[in-house]
Amino acid sequence: MARQAVSGRFFGVALAIVAALTVLTLDPVQAQGQAPAGGQAPAARGGRGAPPPDPTKPHKLDVASGTRARYKVTEQFVGIDFPSDAVGATEAITGSIVVNPDGSFAPNSKITVDLRTLSSDQSMRDNFIQGRTLETEKFPMLELVPKRSTGLAAPLPASQQSGFKLLTDMTMHGVTKEVPWTVVATFSGTSVAGRATTTVDFATFGMTKPTVGRLLSVEDKIELEVEFRFTRSVVQ
Repeated sequence: MARQAVSGRFFGVALAIVAALTVLTLDPVQAQGQAPAGGQAPAARGGRGAPPPDPTKPHKLDVASGTRARYKVTEQFVGIDFPSDAVGATEAITGSIVVNPDGSFAPNSKITVDLRTLSSDQSMRDNFIQGRTLETEKFPMLELVPKRSTGLAAPLPASQQSGFKLLTDMTMHGVTKEVPWTVVATFSGTSVAGRATTTVDFATFGMTKPTVGRLLSVEDKIELEVEFRFTRSVVQ
């Protein structure tokens, strides 16, 4: 009888281990109670999930926390044989974009970046850029107004990753120019996130290239990047 009891306990422990390993190796989607591909998922706990945004109405994209703008400029220092990149960034970004069902942008769409908050790894560079290059006392903001897109689905997709081109009017240092951006975005029902990049010249916006300390030269190109996070809502 003792041997049977020990055997029974061993068998029970073995079953428990097998069950635990089975749960750990389940596909994450199935482990959450959802059906595998091709099947029908059960209703979400606490009720059905949020419906997809209405494609017949404009969608408003509001800048959310985590949005970050960066610049990158290639520098060459005296006595150093290879160039390096100067990178400055800020999260002081506000605004919203309203996209109509036909893919056009509402006139009140605008994103604003506070250039006074840009910072890099060198305060001397930051002071020169603020005072001489950007002249932020006179021109504190960079403004982006979307004009049209190429390759962006209309109406905006409910759930999809998409790459497209975005043409904007960009105002910086008191000068407004058309600037194209390359954008990769992930759309979901209540948010849009992704990255937009472009390249501009100092001379195009009438700016003086940095010349500080042991800096020998600076390339004419400025690489701009916006890592964006938007909250998405339907305009009623």
